[in-house]
Amino acid sequence: MKQISVFLLLLLTSITTAFAQIPDTFQWLSDGSGFRDSDGEVIMEVKLPGQTSETIVSKAQLTPKGSTTPLKIRSYTLSEKGDKILIYTNSQRVWRYDTRGDYWLLDRTNNTLTQIGKNRPESSLMFAKISPDGQKVAYVSEHNIYVEDVKGGQSKALTQDGTDRIINGTFDWAYEEEFDCRDGFRWSPDSKSIAYWQLDARKIRNFLMIDNTDSIYSFTVPVEYPKVGETPSPYRIGVVDIASAKTNWMAIPGDPQNTYVPRMEYAGNPQELVIQQLNRKQNESTLFYINTKTGKSTPFYTETDKAWIDIKSRWADSPVGWDWLNGGKEFLWVSEKDGWRHTYRVSRDGKQETLVTKGNYDMISPVLIDEKNNAYYFMASPDNATQSYLYRTKLDGTGTAERVSPAAQAGTHSYDLAPNGTFARHTFSSARIYPITEWITLATHASLDPNASVEKGMKAPQRADINIEFFKVKTADGVEADAWMVKPTNFDPTKKYPIVFTVYGEPAGSQVIDRFGTGRNRLYLGNMADDGYIYAAVDNRGTPMPKGREWRKSIYRSIGTINIRDMAMGAKAIFEKFPFVDTSRVAVHGWSGGGSSTLNLLFQYPDMFQTGIAVAAVANQLTYDNIYQERYMGLPQENLEDFVKGSPITYAKNLRGNLLYIHGTGDDNVHYQNAEMLLNELIKYNRQFQYMPYPNRSHGIYEGEGTSRHLATLFTKFLKEKCPPGAAVAGNTTGATTPSSVSGAKGTANGPN
Repeated sequence: MKQISVFLLLLLTSITTAFAQIPDTFQWLSDGSGFRDSDGEVIMEVKLPGQTSETIVSKAQLTPKGSTTPLKIRSYTLSEKGDKILIYTNSQRVWRYDTRGDYWLLDRTNNTLTQIGKNRPESSLMFAKISPDGQKVAYVSEHNIYVEDVKGGQSKALTQDGTDRIINGTFDWAYEEEFDCRDGFRWSPDSKSIAYWQLDARKIRNFLMIDNTDSIYSFTVPVEYPKVGETPSPYRIGVVDIASAKTNWMAIPGDPQNTYVPRMEYAGNPQELVIQQLNRKQNESTLFYINTKTGKSTPFYTETDKAWIDIKSRWADSPVGWDWLNGGKEFLWVSEKDGWRHTYRVSRDGKQETLVTKGNYDMISPVLIDEKNNAYYFMASPDNATQSYLYRTKLDGTGTAERVSPAAQAGTHSYDLAPNGTFARHTFSSARIYPITEWITLATHASLDPNASVEKGMKAPQRADINIEFFKVKTADGVEADAWMVKPTNFDPTKKYPIVFTVYGEPAGSQVIDRFGTGRNRLYLGNMADDGYIYAAVDNRGTPMPKGREWRKSIYRSIGTINIRDMAMGAKAIFEKFPFVDTSRVAVHGWSGGGSSTLNLLFQYPDMFQTGIAVAAVANQLTYDNIYQERYMGLPQENLEDFVKGSPITYAKNLRGNLLYIHGTGDDNVHYQNAEMLLNELIKYNRQFQYMPYPNRSHGIYEGEGTSRHLATLFTKFLKEKCPPGAAVAGNTTGATTPSSVSGAKGTANGPN
């Protein structure tokens, strides 16, 4: 045993882990007395509150027979008895996340290490899971589901029809991108069967990306991509018997080409599944129980919304899992039906429900269900939508929410709570304060180590490294919006400074959040404040902020109009509020949806915005995928005018200022065709602009040596040339002094979404 110190630094795991549906390396012990974690080389077990640790899986145990190199741990899973550990390694990227790799099983009883699926291609296994009885491992490889005996290693294909377009046990591009659905199969509680999705993408047309650089002869890269207005991949839910490898297909009402099933689980017993089905427009949700033997589906809970219905992955780390209570007699459900995002306790038959999170505020995300202590922990921020705090209320709905996060710690909190609610891993940051992580006793919120506490970290001088202030503005339309501003170094209110807005503007994200990173521009080489820029952002209606349903869903059928109007009027309010803003030097930049907003602001409000830098933008809304665009805009067959009205290319002829447009030619998300459609419109009307395609780069534009630095250099050079930095004497708004004469010189604007 040894005291842990440096090991604690290894506990901040990647945020992509949960979204990728790969188990986090940080895992609480079932009794809440401590946790396990890995640094990629060993697995440690740490006991709290003493923070003592021991190695439970060593490098020697992770070294395959005949090899001198131990496995590199990407993730791991323990069997229910804890006698077996499934190690995920050698991972490879599938679209956004590294969900494909190799798996090895460590048997702790005899200390043997065995590769799972060793006859399958290297790094081809996905979402391997140990059966509840610990006797088998199931996984997906090349769109088929396999099962393998732990003893003897015999494997069997449970499906055999998988192809590049018949997808078993995982999902197509659109389900993965827009529903966060990746892991597509579930073990039955008795380990005798597996329920799984099958998607038939044969009717989805390929979008062809062209690769001009990896061969003397160019070649196409096909992506099965359903554009808005195109029907989705039809789905089936099957239950396959492990012994016979025969699948029984479930009888689910509705046209599978015009509905979605983003959630499916066993309903607490092997004889029943529970699923959520959405209609094509995603504004009707129906829950079904399905008998796994007969396949019969029975609806029991229905909800509708005039705009759209969000699913679990919009407020939780993953769409996987169903929150059962009271021995399976009740479950928790999240809805916005009373105007706020709230958690309800619903009877199994769906006929009775109790509101758990009462009040005129939004439940941002659930944290812990502590049924033993009748407690429900969740994140909320009733008084400041830019921040996030831990709250607790009674699980039976009889209580009033109380704040757990300390009042003195204003900013954004996150918590990982032990199963019994005794201890927690707490992380805090704000726009001024670097992220600080501490271990706490939840009852008192006291740090287990005062020398490594949030309270002590907040006193560090690093918090003053950025001069950011948050404030509110009211637009000419009466919309009250949150905003922030970073003023130039050695700011002089008697002078005028150029302003640069960072924008996103769509339902997938917001720029106005009081957390670390806000106010910093990773695309700018140097320091914007030192160079004499004002950096700013304004929130708009339609962002996913905890301001109630009406705020979030007022953007329905209005992407490209209402959000653009809000941002423009918010900028105008800033100009009126702060006379030190030089309105002759106004720039805007954004990426993905933020790139679309940048174009729309530059084209729709050319008198206000003189310079724009747009990256990977959706220039034409009819080019984007059906799940996202139809959720927020409806069907183009019914309201085509809204798609046209919100698309930047509609207004491209209005360009009068300076535009730099950037796109990766290998973007599988926002296709490069958007760039060429936009260019054609600009050329048609003789609008001059600068343009940078990045060969074969994806939506993130990071692949290839030197890419990130080149992009930042390009961004910085263009901004300085077209929107010169530095102060100008009040009354003179025709230009700026040189920087040297300045006293102190889907998805965000700074990256893909």
